[in-house]
Amino acid sequence: MKTSISERIRLQRLQRGYSQENMADLLSLSTTAYGDIERGKTDLTLSRLTQIAQVLNVSPLVLLTDEAIPTPAVEVAPAEPIAEHELETLRLTIEKQQLEIEKLRLEVDNYKRKYEDRIAFELARALGLGQNLEQSRQRIGF
Repeated sequence: MKTSISERIRLQRLQRGYSQENMADLLSLSTTAYGDIERGKTDLTLSRLTQIAQVLNVSPLVLLTDEAIPTPAVEVAPAEPIAEHELETLRLTIEKQQLEIEKLRLEVDNYKRKYEDRIAFELARALGLGQNLEQSRQRIGF
């Protein structure tokens, strides 16, 4: 099956888990301009094709041809076991982040409540009920 350059670029992008927004940022393009490249609406220059190939970490030939180009096999060394103190550090970091998330949730809830109270107050004032609300507010001494 014959695929176009734009389709091969899209496939390579998806294989690497990049979004169009990621690619556009890496190429210093707008998302629309990058999307036009993938849809085949833009004629690619050799320099732009080379730039895309570099971002995707492939040879420009991979993007130009339908044939698979063999890549050299890379040997991966076995991972060293994680030390117990490193695991404990990770656990503490996760716990700290969870506490921070909970703190932020509480802060958001507080702001929501304040916002809802302010909206209710403004709505009551707009409907003419605000005079009673303003009279019931306590004065602070200045």
